[in-house]
Amino acid sequence: MDRVPTTASLSSESTQPASLIDEPSLEGEEAEDWGDFVDSDDEADVEFACEDISLYPRGFCYPISIGDIIVERYRVIHKLGHGAFSTVWMAQDLIEKKDVALKVLMLGSPDRDYQTQSEIIGTAKDLTYLLLYHQIFLLPSPHGQHRVFVFPPQGPNLRNHSPRKAPIATRMAFAVQLLNALKVLHEAGIVHADLNTANIMYTLRPLNNSLSEKYKQIGQPRKMKLWTEQWKDGELVIPAKPKEDLIGDSVVLGDFGLAHKAGTSTQKMQSPATYCAPERVHNINPSYGSDIWSYMCIFFELYTGLYIFQGWSHASVVSSIVHTLGPLPESWKGTYHVGGSGEDEWYDQNWQMDLEFDLKGRITQLRPDVSARELELVVLIIQRGLVYQPQNRITAAELLEHDLFKELLSYFDMTSQPDMVVQQALE
Repeated sequence: MDRVPTTASLSSESTQPASLIDEPSLEGEEAEDWGDFVDSDDEADVEFACEDISLYPRGFCYPISIGDIIVERYRVIHKLGHGAFSTVWMAQDLIEKKDVALKVLMLGSPDRDYQTQSEIIGTAKDLTYLLLYHQIFLLPSPHGQHRVFVFPPQGPNLRNHSPRKAPIATRMAFAVQLLNALKVLHEAGIVHADLNTANIMYTLRPLNNSLSEKYKQIGQPRKMKLWTEQWKDGELVIPAKPKEDLIGDSVVLGDFGLAHKAGTSTQKMQSPATYCAPERVHNINPSYGSDIWSYMCIFFELYTGLYIFQGWSHASVVSSIVHTLGPLPESWKGTYHVGGSGEDEWYDQNWQMDLEFDLKGRITQLRPDVSARELELVVLIIQRGLVYQPQNRITAAELLEHDLFKELLSYFDMTSQPDMVVQQALE
């Protein structure tokens, strides 16, 4: 293993760069504990599952190997994943004797995520369902400094690990937890602006303290050495896949890269398109109402197992919205700005609804087991969020306290849910 930058001290507010010193000892751990190198025939599979390897010689990604000890404190034991601007690693905190996740940002990553998280931490009243950093530090390289967030370890996101097969009571508990996360964000004056199932993570149950037992629970690292030339050795590692019994029964909302103070102007478009509120593609800035639209799309998905609006592009999703809910406001015509000018029929106030897309009919097909009253409640709740004018949508706080929402939750056996917020929603 290489020498890894370390800091003399580390705190939740620390952004001081680290310095290079000799690594601490591994306290008896042997090299074979650090995973398996794949055969050359399988290296293409590793590269497919990982971040772009060309980012390393250009200095964008910080090279890391399983077994590295970072800032004299965090011993890397597995890979958790990667995103557009980061790699994420599972590590053991050698001081507090617990597992953590290290999100190592690429050089040139926007600071908005860090700034927004810091603002949320300073203003939000309840952080239970928000995935926010516990500590931060900087790792120096010859190319610059990489910011590192220290998070509690999380399970997979809802997009990659669909809750479709989970009991309906569990899925509705997720809906309550997510709604509470939005309520807290909005009360802190923050719009998430990128609410989708990829940004909602399952909690992870505690792992065994033994490294060998951990690997039995999350899988042995499968990896290859970086064959590119960069300033430090590193590895490409296929992300861990926790066993099903490790995945927790609650969720948290994360990824605040597009989040901002309410009222802020932004040109960044939300994707995937299926969760994007229609005003966003009509030059209207994201708002609390935009988040509620996205929430209702997720609520439908949790309840039925399928997307409420279909399509890959923003235009195809808007067409699906119009077929489901009727024509867009005529005043929006001419302001569509995502790949073309939009279809005239979207704004035709004489549009005839297609029964094939009727909301109640679709839910009946997907959930034929539900009672007429439960079906009515679901439709009424969704309709309060899927209103075209964002200022007319129900708020997260209002929905949590709404009689319709409480009545719907009463249909599900949530008595086994230890979650206090879920229990409060039932009262």
